[in-house]
Amino acid sequence: MRLLTFRTNGGTRAGRLDGDRVVELADADVGALLARGEAGLAEARNASGDGRPLAELDLAPVIVDPPKVICVGQNYLAHIEEQGAKVPDHPTLFNKFRRCLIGPNDEIVLPKVSQRVDWEVELAIVIGKQARHVSGAAAEEAIFGYTVMNDTSIRDWQARTTQWMQGKAFEATTPLGPVAVSRDEVDAGRLRLWTELDGAVMQDSNTSDMLFKPAELVAYCSQMITLEPGDVIATGTPSGVGVARKPPIFVQAGQTVRCSIEGIGSLVNRAVREI
Repeated sequence: MRLLTFRTNGGTRAGRLDGDRVVELADADVGALLARGEAGLAEARNASGDGRPLAELDLAPVIVDPPKVICVGQNYLAHIEEQGAKVPDHPTLFNKFRRCLIGPNDEIVLPKVSQRVDWEVELAIVIGKQARHVSGAAAEEAIFGYTVMNDTSIRDWQARTTQWMQGKAFEATTPLGPVAVSRDEVDAGRLRLWTELDGAVMQDSNTSDMLFKPAELVAYCSQMITLEPGDVIATGTPSGVGVARKPPIFVQAGQTVRCSIEGIGSLVNRAVREI
């Protein structure tokens, strides 16, 4: 099942994507649908109607107001190597906030305080049920499915201290979507993911290069805090980031960043400079 959130005149609405048409659902967004548990999912599966053309809809972040956005750094072996970093023993975690998130076709806002804005395509986990101190099969079952995130990174602010959050949580920088695909429809351990900047491929990798796999990340985070339906866990980015290139390359106003994951979809976002 493929779920999305689109904007309406009065707010937002959840939908189920069938091919190129969207069946409107009762919930205001995918997060609200997941919060209703199996009842919400059953209604989504069974909803009927001709639907509306996807191309006519203005897509919002697939999860509009997640209880938590937890992000993982240094989780692809080739990316760790390009950074010259040590392979970590435990996941490196930082957080984002609701106001960071934008829709899959919205404009990325380049902060006025930085000229070093980078791209990071990431597979993002969407939590479907409450989970605390889980492991193994229970951690896997807590996952509703997966979506795409561009963890746009403000590199000069990220490098100011040993804590990364300040370079990762700028407002209106983080596209999320276009859909949340249920875990039964994708093999999260073997998905191609790539980034294009104005059509030039910058990242091209596979989730098989992940150090900590999705269920491991869910298990790890659940030891720290209760995971809730609608939580998002971004699983890290592969090699090919702009800051690691010689010379470095950063996103400029007017450029378009396209982040794609096979079986899920693409984020296509033009960059604009903050006024």
